[in-house]
Amino acid sequence: MPLIEERSFVKQLKRPDMNEPRWTKDELIAYILLFAAHSDFRESNHERNVIISRVDRHTFQKIHDEFSDDNDYQSIQKIISELKAQKYTKEDLDALHSDIRVLFHSDGSFDAVEKGMYTFLKRLFE
Repeated sequence: MPLIEERSFVKQLKRPDMNEPRWTKDELIAYILLFAAHSDFRESNHERNVIISRVDRHTFQKIHDEFSDDNDYQSIQKIISELKAQKYTKEDLDALHSDIRVLFHSDGSFDAVEKGMYTFLKRLFE
């Protein structure tokens, strides 16, 4: 990555208002669910429908566009930053875990890759 692009990337991650949420709760939920859905490098119609049932279609599309431009590192940093900024409680995290489980089971299977991602996200949320 050229130095100019790298600086802008670092600047994006180190916003001056990092303690302030940049997304609504629904936008964060959509982003996390998209991240989880892509654990197997694809997003099934079942998974997309689960996400849209959780957030409105406009929010889904907005966040999907942003997610598509991010790499895994950027996604993880955004998730961590937003969880802190939005001061997620244990109850919020429990609901999020439940949403992720529903997402992973939506296509009728919960494979090893999805199990690995679920474990990773649980640790990330701690």
